[in-house]
Amino acid sequence: MTLRGQRDNARELRIDSELEQYFVDISVGCPYGLERLAVYHQAVFASMGDEQLGMFLANGYRRNGNCIYAMRCPDCSACVPIRLKPADFIPNRNQRRTWKKNAEVTAGIAPLRMSRENLDLLDNHLRTRFPEGKSSAEDYYTGFFISAISRCFEIRYRVADKLIGVAIVDGSADWLNAVYFYFDPAEAWRSPGTLNILHLIHFCRRHAIEHLYLGYVIKEVQAMRYKASFKPHELLLNGRWHTGSRRPEGR
Repeated sequence: MTLRGQRDNARELRIDSELEQYFVDISVGCPYGLERLAVYHQAVFASMGDEQLGMFLANGYRRNGNCIYAMRCPDCSACVPIRLKPADFIPNRNQRRTWKKNAEVTAGIAPLRMSRENLDLLDNHLRTRFPEGKSSAEDYYTGFFISAISRCFEIRYRVADKLIGVAIVDGSADWLNAVYFYFDPAEAWRSPGTLNILHLIHFCRRHAIEHLYLGYVIKEVQAMRYKASFKPHELLLNGRWHTGSRRPEGR
């Protein structure tokens, strides 16, 4: 491990002891559909700077509104935090194919906004992907996306004038955090999840952003497994980030 890596890991380990007093454990059913008890280790903050939020992300925490949380589930370690160093990314054959077949798709940065266009697309996405869900698009924006502790914005994907996908992203000069991505189910043939991550990688490269946080990779959940195909990636295991293979798949 390099000296810089040792400093990063030491800094990451300090977070729990410094801020543990603010956190509580909340038990719920597994949000990813696994038949297990899930425990959110979480705290709500009124304000937070980029560096502090970056330290939480580097420790495997996620953001939900003004809530910072990590999974502390008993007898389960399926949720593994994953991040990329965009400068090192090497696309595999499938990723190059996805990028090429979506050449007509444009991406635009915009403020986080509950426009009718956005809400209609998100409602369609939720009805199709989570037909048993009880949360509306408005619930997602007000309870999940809108934040006073991060610089949150949207990346909107279009084909001509048609909105086909929206990425909700937290950003700073050093890191980008992928909060959520929703898309038109009729455009699933485009592999929109892969396209979104590829665009976020290009965004990070253009702005010299060191880390792209992708949330959790979960081997048992197909919708959360594809993130591991972006290589090289880093996984947070036993409190340390471990680098995956640099050899891309499909080559």
